Amino acid sequence: MLIASQLEPAYARTVYPCFDEPAMKATFNIRIVHDPSYVALSNMPAIDMSEMKDDNGSLWTITTFNTSLKMSTYLTAFVICDFDYVTRTERENEIRIWARKEAVKNGYVDYALNITGPVFSFLEDLLNVSYPLPKTDLVALPDFGAGAMENWGLMTFQESSLMYFPSDKFTSRKAMIAIIVSHELGHQACEVLRHFFFLFKWFGNLVTMNWWNDLWLNEGLASYFEYLGATFVEPKLSLDKIFYDHVVHPVLREDNEIGDRSLSESEDKIKGSFSLMSLFDSITYNKGASITWMLSGFLTEKLFFRALTSYLKEFSFSNANQDDLWTHIQMVIDAQDEVQLPASVKEIMDSWTCQNGFPVLTLNLTTGTICQEQFLNKKNENSAHSYNNTWIIPIAWMRNGSSQPLVWLDKSSKVFPEMQVSESEYDWILLNVNLSGYYRVNYDQLNLKRLAHLLENDPKAIPAVSRFQLIDDLFALTQFGYTEIETALELTKYLAREDELFIWNVVLLNLVPENLESTLKNYEVYPLLKKYLLKRMLPIYHYYAGFIRQNVDALEDDYFAQVYLEKLFATACWLGLQDCLNLSAELYAKWMDNPEYKIPFLIRRTVCCYGVALGSDKEWDFAWEVYNHTDPTTEDKDILLSAMSCAKESWLLYRYLQYGLSDTLFSSNCTSIIILYVLTKDIGYRIAWEFVTENWPLLSKRYGKELLHDVLKAMGRFVNTDVQIQELQVFYNATLDEDERVASTLLLEFTKFENMERRQLLTKIANWLQKNVD
Repeated sequence: MLIASQLEPAYARTVYPCFDEPAMKATFNIRIVHDPSYVALSNMPAIDMSEMKDDNGSLWTITTFNTSLKMSTYLTAFVICDFDYVTRTERENEIRIWARKEAVKNGYVDYALNITGPVFSFLEDLLNVSYPLPKTDLVALPDFGAGAMENWGLMTFQESSLMYFPSDKFTSRKAMIAIIVSHELGHQACEVLRHFFFLFKWFGNLVTMNWWNDLWLNEGLASYFEYLGATFVEPKLSLDKIFYDHVVHPVLREDNEIGDRSLSESEDKIKGSFSLMSLFDSITYNKGASITWMLSGFLTEKLFFRALTSYLKEFSFSNANQDDLWTHIQMVIDAQDEVQLPASVKEIMDSWTCQNGFPVLTLNLTTGTICQEQFLNKKNENSAHSYNNTWIIPIAWMRNGSSQPLVWLDKSSKVFPEMQVSESEYDWILLNVNLSGYYRVNYDQLNLKRLAHLLENDPKAIPAVSRFQLIDDLFALTQFGYTEIETALELTKYLAREDELFIWNVVLLNLVPENLESTLKNYEVYPLLKKYLLKRMLPIYHYYAGFIRQNVDALEDDYFAQVYLEKLFATACWLGLQDCLNLSAELYAKWMDNPEYKIPFLIRRTVCCYGVALGSDKEWDFAWEVYNHTDPTTEDKDILLSAMSCAKESWLLYRYLQYGLSDTLFSSNCTSIIILYVLTKDIGYRIAWEFVTENWPLLSKRYGKELLHDVLKAMGRFVNTDVQIQELQVFYNATLDEDERVASTLLLEFTKFENMERRQLLTKIANWLQKNVD
């Protein structure tokens, strides 16, 4: 038995009578009656344990806890478990990490324990605000849907977020544990932060937002600080690279739809528990962190942290809104003359937090003019904007490799004489250097030509994060109609000299997206893309292949190899690079000869897939045998489930799908996953389609239409010809209910439009490649 509470945002009322609102803080006296063989935990230390007998004579333990500090109802917490723990003391604060006894015994939570204390001290020193509780418990829960929760003094985590296994040596788990733990610690002192649980201790717990419309003060600030904490305890992590890759890059791809909400909403828009839960999204976390990063950048960290300290101390054990934060920053700005702003802090920051979306800046190199507009899909610009599409934008920029003084764009268009360039091809401008602002940048053809020339001759002249940003911006601008695909492709010519995996990853995500891998080979673009990309991939591929063959241990601390090497190798094999295929076959055969051998986790999914694809039924049967003896909680189970769909012989795929029908071999969830894996492979779509149509009565009866509807929707995403679309439409009409049929038909109509756009795009790419493949 295991009981753990999760009361955020408004579920405390289901446990005890209360005014369940963040601004109504109180102290709490908690007493828990529980089975004597279990331990009870809460926000504060236990001060008494006694026994009682119920009417049936059963013995119970009563655990009484010290009176809590003043806090919001959603932060009250309790856990009843039979876990064990490890402990350490940091600045007289007891830290305990609780987990299953076997996990504690095996040392799986030792890493989390070792970093918790240092991150605590780091945040205390950084913010100059002490942690007010006498103890902190972190509990690893085997199944916790919330992922992690910053309850004051009793933080709860999904087990995988706290445990570091010996087998995780070449995974990104260590870095992720550091990030998550730091996020939650940040909340502990300030009910205003969340991703670095440590940060929650300051942002969100000590100081809490007045109402949920300013949730970003909890979560966005914590998400910003979590990366500071993670890079403190793991110095080999590159703060700017990992922050842009994990925080800014993903949210820029989401925060561009007209319907997206602003970071800070008006209170009257947030009503009911459903509305509250919808706020726990990437806008609150990632956009909040990105805006904070930008704010810290133009203020300087020194002034920013000084303002945060003032803010935390004034509102300790109380509540605040974003205007209170702006006031304390303004006070710090007014007390010095080093940093000058073009407007008040409130005017600047409200332009970012109170309207949805973000701007795109366009630079004209000849005139030095920068224009701003909201970044939208050019095909749909109907939107109402209370701020008239204008942001007050800090611009960090570089000219010919030299950093220039920060400038501000506070109107729709402005001329910057210092950005007018000469006729020399070596005179170039780069805006938003090193991710300083939350926006995209578009350049005129003159500057893009010069930047492309620079990349081909001296790529290191542009910082790595700015190279990533430049490529990411251009592909996004292409997708949304601001520029042509040929413009983005020009900036890929230099890639033979690119040695950063996180930059290669964004290139491959755009040129070889996963949902097109199974269809691109049907287009004339494939052989051209193969020749073009392989020539540029060879240097970085051979660099990492050397480590895989000779000294894979050297990659243990290479975070981006842990995260992105798989994509690089998968693409190399997909493009038919013989060395990649040989390496996969070689490592898979080595595993078959010695099942105790561990294929390097960095490329295990690729090796297993191509080991099966290049083999026969012998290789497939080996994967099947290992799958049936693999711990279902490990990622290896899914790797093998996917690998078996990589077979190149049709009869093996048919047999695999037939196995999927057996309720003794697979759960219903696995059956749908098998179908999805097969249909995404080169020869798999037709096989999966015939299997589903032939077995629909049985599938529908056994698993229900709700489950299989997901399969049909997936098929709709992977069709690539009008004939396939017509086949699906006929099938939908014959098998689906009216409501489902209408929804699926709309999906197919959208797919038709996507297919038309895809064909046009791939034709343009093919034409460009024909001129540039040598």
